Amino acid sequence: MDWQGQKLAEQLMQIMLLICAAVAFISGYVLGSFKMMILIYAGGVVLTALMIVPNWPWFNRHPLEWLDPVEAELHPRPVSTRRKKSTKNK
Repeated sequence: MDWQGQKLAEQLMQIMLLICAAVAFISGYVLGSFKMMILIYAGGVVLTALMIVPNWPWFNRHPLEWLDPVEAELHPRPVSTRRKKSTKNK
């Protein structure tokens, strides 16, 4: 899953759980049944998990381009030249 796919999965999860919560609350209120409200919300959570947890192809539409190992050796990471701050009290 790429970065944009993770963002899409997060947004879908939030939207689906919010809709499931609203539908569960309204149906539980109309039916006057707390048990039915919990069952509807639990079904929504399971449906959301089935939509979000597997790595579906639409979550990987923008794959990252990785360097080949040989190319990575040609361009080593820059070494930090910053000095560490002294922790001694003067």
